[in-house]
Amino acid sequence: MSLPQILAIIVFAGMFIAIMRGKMHRFVPALIGAAVTAVLILALVDNGPRSLWDVLRFYDFVDAQWWYGKHAAEAASEAASNGGPEIGGVNWQTMIFIGGMMVMVEGMGAAGFFRWLCLLVAKLVKYRVIPILITFMLLSGFLSMFIDSITVMLFLATVTVELARLLKFDPVPVIIAEIFASNTGGSATMSGDPPNIIIGTHFNYTFADFAANTGPIAWISMIVVVVLFYFFFRKALTKQAADNPPKSPDQYPQPREAIHNRRLFLLSTAIFILIVVLLVTHAQTGLSVGLIGCIAAALTIAAGFASRGEASHAEVLHIMKGVDWRTLLFFFGLFVCVGGLEATGVLEMLAERIGDASGSSLIIAMTFILWISAFASAIVDNIPFAATMRSVIGTLAQSLGPTTQQPLAWSLALGTDIGGNATPIGASANVVGTAIAEKEGYRISWGRYCKYAIPATLVVVGLCNVYLVLRYA
Repeated sequence: MSLPQILAIIVFAGMFIAIMRGKMHRFVPALIGAAVTAVLILALVDNGPRSLWDVLRFYDFVDAQWWYGKHAAEAASEAASNGGPEIGGVNWQTMIFIGGMMVMVEGMGAAGFFRWLCLLVAKLVKYRVIPILITFMLLSGFLSMFIDSITVMLFLATVTVELARLLKFDPVPVIIAEIFASNTGGSATMSGDPPNIIIGTHFNYTFADFAANTGPIAWISMIVVVVLFYFFFRKALTKQAADNPPKSPDQYPQPREAIHNRRLFLLSTAIFILIVVLLVTHAQTGLSVGLIGCIAAALTIAAGFASRGEASHAEVLHIMKGVDWRTLLFFFGLFVCVGGLEATGVLEMLAERIGDASGSSLIIAMTFILWISAFASAIVDNIPFAATMRSVIGTLAQSLGPTTQQPLAWSLALGTDIGGNATPIGASANVVGTAIAEKEGYRISWGRYCKYAIPATLVVVGLCNVYLVLRYA
C-alpha cells in the first residue's frame, strides 16, 4: 500500500474507534477525521484540490438535474450499464432528505400525531398487554418504512413506558421487540433506515426498487420476528397481565388527549401523507429525495406559522431546535472520511480482495457481504459501515459484471439493517430505545438484550441469505 492509503486507513480507523468508545458524541470524531482527511487529500493525493472538491461535491447544489431531472430509474440503469456511479464523496441527497424528514417529524410530534396513534392502537386492543406487544411491533415496522427508525423509537418507547406504568407490566421486553421490528421494517424501503438512504442515493435506486427487492423478505422476516418475540415474552407478560386485571377503558389516557391543536394535527397528517406519496412516486415524477426532504421541511414550517397565531414563531423555533443537527454533522464528517478512502484507492483495493475471495461467484459474494455486514453492524453503528461499503459494492460490480450491482447492494442493505439488531449499539434505533428505557428507570443490560436479539438476528439473516440466493443467483 502507498503512504496516502496507509494514512487514510489510520485516520478512518481512529475515527471509528473513537465512535465505538462513545466518550463523546459521534459527530466530534467524524468532523476531526474529516478535517485530517481533507489535509491528507490536499497534501498527498495527485491533483489534491480537484480530488477534495470531488469529495465535498458542493457543485451538486447548482445542478438542476440533481434536484429535478431524469427519472431515477433511468439514472440507475445508466449507472449500472457503466459499472457503477462516479466517486461518492459527501452524499448531500442523504443529508438533506434526513434533515427535511427530521423537521417534518418534529412538527408531527409537536402536533401530537405519534402519541395519538400509539394510544389509538392501545385502545383498539383494549389495553391488553400481549396484543399491545404484537400491534406495537407491527406499528414500529410499518412506520419505519417511511420515517427514520430513530424517530419511531423516540415516541414508541416513550408511550410504551407510559402504558407499562398504567397496566403494571415490564416495558423492557416490548421495547426490545419494537427495536427489532423497527430495523426489520425499515429494511423494506429506501427511506426506512439511514443505511438504505445512503445506498439508494449513491446508486440512484428508487423507493420502488427497495420495496420490490428488500420489501418481500423484510415482511416475511417481520412475521417470523413477531412469532419469535411472542414466544420469547408471552409467559412473562401473560403472568404480569394476570396479576394486574384491566381497569375500565375510561381510566386510561384517550387518543384525543394527545391532540392540543386540531388544525396543526390535520395539517401535519396531510403533509405526512403527501411526502409518502412523493417518495413512492419519485421515480415517475423525477423529484430527487433531497428535494422531497426540502418540501417536507418547508411545508412543516409553513404549517407551524399558519396554525399557531401569535405563538407560531415560538412553535417553529421549537421544531428547528428539535432537529438533531449533530447527527447531520456526523454524516458530513463520515462522508468526507469515506471519500478519503475512495480518493486514495483503498476502497478499490478492498473490492478487489472481496472479488478474489468470492472467486467471481455472485452467490459467494452476496453471502459474504450479507454476513460480514451483519456481523460488523452488530459491533459498530451500521451507518458508517454502509457509507464505507457502498463504494466497495460499485467497484466490485465492475469485476463481477454490471448486473450484479443490485443483488450486492440488496445484500449490503439487508446485512446492515438486520445485523444492527443484534446488540444495543448496532443501530441508532437501538441506542435511542435503550436510552429512553434507562432514563425512565428500566435499564436494559447487554446480557438481557442479546439473549433475545442475537438468536432472532441469526434466524432473520439466514432467511435473507436463502432469499438472495433463490432470487438472484
